[in-house]
Amino acid sequence: MPEGAAVEQGHGSAAPVFVSYASQDGEVADAVVATLEKSGVRCWIAPRDVVPGEFYADSIVHALDAAQIAVLVLSRNASGSPHVLREVERAVSKRHPVISLRIDPAPLPAALEYFLNTSQWLDASNGGIERSLSRLTDAVRRTLAAGDEPSGVPGVDVTPQANNAQRSPAALPARQRMKRALLTLGVVAVLGLGYFALDALWLSKRIDRTSAANPATPGVVRNSIAVLPFMDMSEKKDQEYFADGMAEELIDLLAKAPGLHVIARTSSFSFKGKSDDIPTIAARLKVSHVLEGSVRKAGDRLRVTTQLVRTDTGEQVWSESYDRELKDVFRLQDEIAEAVVGALKLRLATQPSLEGSRGTSSVAAYNEFLLGRQFMNRRRMDDLKRAVAAYSEAIKLDPTYAAAYAELVIAQVYLSDVIGDERGRNQAEASADKAVELAPARAEGYSARGWLRTVLKWDWLGAEADLRKAVELDPTDSVARGRLANLLQDVGRIPEAMACARVALELDPLNATVWGYLASINTAAGDYPAARTAVKRGLEIEPEDPFLLSHLGDIELLEGHAAAALETYRTVDLEFLRLTGLAMAEHALGNRAAADDLVQRLIDTIASSGAYQIGMVFAWRNDHERALEWLERAYEQRDGGLEDLKVGALLRNVRGEARYQALLRKMNFPE
Repeated sequence: MPEGAAVEQGHGSAAPVFVSYASQDGEVADAVVATLEKSGVRCWIAPRDVVPGEFYADSIVHALDAAQIAVLVLSRNASGSPHVLREVERAVSKRHPVISLRIDPAPLPAALEYFLNTSQWLDASNGGIERSLSRLTDAVRRTLAAGDEPSGVPGVDVTPQANNAQRSPAALPARQRMKRALLTLGVVAVLGLGYFALDALWLSKRIDRTSAANPATPGVVRNSIAVLPFMDMSEKKDQEYFADGMAEELIDLLAKAPGLHVIARTSSFSFKGKSDDIPTIAARLKVSHVLEGSVRKAGDRLRVTTQLVRTDTGEQVWSESYDRELKDVFRLQDEIAEAVVGALKLRLATQPSLEGSRGTSSVAAYNEFLLGRQFMNRRRMDDLKRAVAAYSEAIKLDPTYAAAYAELVIAQVYLSDVIGDERGRNQAEASADKAVELAPARAEGYSARGWLRTVLKWDWLGAEADLRKAVELDPTDSVARGRLANLLQDVGRIPEAMACARVALELDPLNATVWGYLASINTAAGDYPAARTAVKRGLEIEPEDPFLLSHLGDIELLEGHAAAALETYRTVDLEFLRLTGLAMAEHALGNRAAADDLVQRLIDTIASSGAYQIGMVFAWRNDHERALEWLERAYEQRDGGLEDLKVGALLRNVRGEARYQALLRKMNFPE
């Protein structure tokens, strides 16, 4: 794209043409914009025209509303993209003409087919993209001049977006079209679990504050649901991990319902332990339904109460109580999921099995898996060890448990990196390979192995292949997309990384880790205000997260606010991160003695496992020799922090050194 294009138009300004595309088709979208703007037609395209600091989704909505035409780059990638579907839906709802440039012959999903069945398109799927761009320009200019639908525009193929073997939705009776629309778009559902009077009373607290007088929440995504964490109502209050697992499995099962937008676990669980009412939750998650519940577990008995609530009125759409034996927990989860989608007049794409999303038929193995996940979420040294032990026990009970292998990888990588355990790294690699081998059609194994290849193996091509495979297998997996965004940043592909992180946030808007990824990407791009905005969004969700707080201190340091950085670093509850930040801030403030003391404490604490942080401190101090010495030692240690070597902003003082460039080559970073 010409360098002056964005400057001439102005970031965030209204434009007559909105360009919708999947991130994988960015080159084609850029070519569309360049061609149209060369002819004098202004375009709005993300991420170019997103105003720094503005929430990504808000920018898109404003641009779509202000546009006169939507141009869609139609492809296999676009067909599987939730954000493309939402953009097309909004364009149609605003009665904007949609002109599609079809670049491959992939069949359309029903939802896109429904909205595009009367639109017109140019077929460039046989490699004729360049030839089609002039026809696209002609179609857009004529449509703008006419101020109406692009029907009858010369040079545009008038071809329905339906498979030729099917009837076009436009040919269906109105009642059938309405039914089809509801089936393809889905409904947002909320499930609540409670049991007996006490459980039901707890569930009613959120509902009591939701009345039919509440207006519909602005921006709510139609056909969407958030499954909130289930309350542990057990007598000893020691079954929180099991209650969490119940909600998590329902999230996975409900995601199998076509057309139903299911909020990812991280965002739904951000309300855990809080008293937010249904309107507040709906406003933050943009959902039309909420599912909540409670679990009472005693011995081999399990009692569960659930309810599904419509967020705009507080109406209880469905509720049920269950009293079962623990051995029937998988069947119970399946029943609840089927009941919810039935209440929403949807259906699951595949019938649940005993294994379902759990990946095992062993209740004992499943219980150990849930314990491992609970320990892993805490990410402290002792808990990491407990997580490894629990996942290992799950695998011992069921050696075919692929999901346990996949999550064991993450625990092993964190633990081995912290203590500098080479044997643990090798075990993590073996676990990742086993997860993929046992479940080649599931995303978790590829996602875990891709992350391992990023942070430990520096196998950038292998990592990208794994993470893209994970996203292909499960387009709703925000964790895999976040890891892919992180990888793309590491190798310097900043625009791609930014687009990928934003898609992950559309899927999981309250995921503090992904907000951290976006902050890192903006930091690498030198956009510190945008980085600050992203990291603060993450801290709103996880106020005490040590990595986010450390990153905020880094941004303040890079912006020249050393005193503010010092205060921020002091709040970091992870010693090696706190010492690293304090050493840099004291140096920036000119407190040489304090800085030297902190550097020595850092060396005494993590020299055998955290050489990267020490090298970063010396780089910030402009001590090139010692910085490169420690970075080379980090390479020998296989320090996970080295994944940031290519773009890490705090290393900027040593980037011109020959030894630094040699280290990049040793780590196989692409040019």
